[in-house]
Amino acid sequence: MDAATLRSTLLWCAIINYGILWLWFALLRLPHGWLHRLWGKWTGLAPEQFDAINFAGMVFYKVAILLLNVVPFLALLITG
Repeated sequence: MDAATLRSTLLWCAIINYGILWLWFALLRLPHGWLHRLWGKWTGLAPEQFDAINFAGMVFYKVAILLLNVVPFLALLITG
């Protein structure tokens, strides 16, 4: 695989992953009460705990996108 193909692949991976992150954010913000009732039955979490866990998951996912997609893309862009 040449550098141009790898750059293109990493760019599309980052775009798709940021789309998933925005979808997660939208699902957490728009039907928040419904989502908490659905998962709260199974987990028994308070709304504050539910929000904190989702926020931590979103932060972890965003850092993973940056480290695994964006930084390698920028490195290939700079070197190539």
